[in-house]
Amino acid sequence: MFTGIIETGGTVKKIESRGNYKILTVAPAHDEMFENLVMGESIAVDGCCLTLINFDKNSFTVEASQETVSLTILSKYKTGDKVNLERALQLSGRLGGHIVSGHVDCTGKIEDIKKVGESLEVIVQYPDEFDDYVVEKGSIAVNGISLTINWIEGNQFSVNLIPFTQTETTISTLRKSDNVNLEFDILGKYAVRLLKKDKKSGLTIDKLIENGW
Repeated sequence: MFTGIIETGGTVKKIESRGNYKILTVAPAHDEMFENLVMGESIAVDGCCLTLINFDKNSFTVEASQETVSLTILSKYKTGDKVNLERALQLSGRLGGHIVSGHVDCTGKIEDIKKVGESLEVIVQYPDEFDDYVVEKGSIAVNGISLTINWIEGNQFSVNLIPFTQTETTISTLRKSDNVNLEFDILGKYAVRLLKKDKKSGLTIDKLIENGW
């Protein structure tokens, strides 16, 4: 479990394949944030929860299954690319962003990026089938960054990034037509699923009232 508050950036040092799996070696920008690593722990790389399989004092290695590769931007990585990094949430920590599982739902495409004062407005296009999970003023993770949706138009949404987020994440390196990892709010996904199940069963507010609820 993560929060979408990026701890540091990193650089992709090596990309290898093992069958359908991809093996990534990443060097964090701030080593001290990645001290005391434990084999098998989860690390979010651009919002994608990956399992730690090796590490040394300068870098760590994670692996991604074919399912992860097919659903994320991981297949587009090149050596030298910059990525956002976050270690799993500790129960003693503050939940500064929102609940992020690290299980990417799909990729989106950057439609536009423009300056609005000191902020950066990013407009992202997403697949139509995820429309129920996109809510104005709701939360979304873009490349692992916890952001608030400002507006929605068709299958596009807008987010604003303050100067701090621009400097502490890879968001400022994005360009128009770039792909990004998207994870929709998990609480919203559960709510939508429950409502759809209720509709199939014919459960309504009137029926609940009739039965004393």
